[in-house]
Amino acid sequence: MNVTTQLSEKVCSSEEQQLILNEDSVSDMMELLSVDVELSSSAADREETLCSKNVMRKQRNWERRLEAKRRKRKEEKQRRKQSQQEKDFVPQFSKRVVKAITKERLEEARTTGPRLCVDLSMTDCMSHKEISRLAGQIRRLYGSNKKTQQPFHLFLTDMKKDGLLYRECIRMNAGFLNYLIDVTEDSWTELFPSEDIIYLTPDASEALEQVDDDKVYILGGLVDESIQKKISYTRAKELGVQMARLPIDEYMVKKPNSKNFYSKILAINQVFEILLTYRDTGSWTTALSAGIPVGKGYVASSEALPEGPR
Repeated sequence: MNVTTQLSEKVCSSEEQQLILNEDSVSDMMELLSVDVELSSSAADREETLCSKNVMRKQRNWERRLEAKRRKRKEEKQRRKQSQQEKDFVPQFSKRVVKAITKERLEEARTTGPRLCVDLSMTDCMSHKEISRLAGQIRRLYGSNKKTQQPFHLFLTDMKKDGLLYRECIRMNAGFLNYLIDVTEDSWTELFPSEDIIYLTPDASEALEQVDDDKVYILGGLVDESIQKKISYTRAKELGVQMARLPIDEYMVKKPNSKNFYSKILAINQVFEILLTYRDTGSWTTALSAGIPVGKGYVASSEALPEGPR
């Protein structure tokens, strides 16, 4: 064998070895690629699963919100429908007929309704401005009595016809002289037996439990911007009559506010609204919540004891 042939064989052998090495490398690379693809596929699957869960959660949240909105719209629609039906019912009567029905109801209350008296004997300790405000409260009180289905028999006692309050009531309250109220210069002490009296004052120790048709409820006609203490309480105590306060402590709690202000002093028309609402609903919680302004610092207590039958 010559040298050329030997060299040729060596070259072929070297190329075969190189080809085998290349094939092995390619095989190794393919295995690595296969592993990488499997890892990538697994990661992609996990990511897809995670994304699916997020999408499903968002979908469920969206469906819940949509259902809540639909339910709210349905309830609002029902409320509007009911409100419209109530409005549509009222115009069946002319203003003249409504006025006649109201007058008949108030006249009936003067014979069978519970009695409520505004004690106007304390006007001497009020300023002109306070007396004008009291005249406005009397107007609102009478307006509430006209609207209710169960009106009170109203009295204004110690109303001096030569006094400033009487003149202010005529000046400020259109039709005051035609009010279906018993207006008298006499004191309530001369009109009612003392045993029938319940004088409503925020300083009383006992809470009013119910509105009894056989009792006479006295409201102190007093607007006192200087906040003189216990004026109506002192008057009632001197006369030796039963006193009571609205059950604010029993059915309401103080609500924290920036001014840290809390007051149980109410205008006579606000107290009267509470009594009217209680008669309509039998619930002190409802009556007090509706009648006490938010600015007084009190809200209904969720821990109030359940109310018994009236």
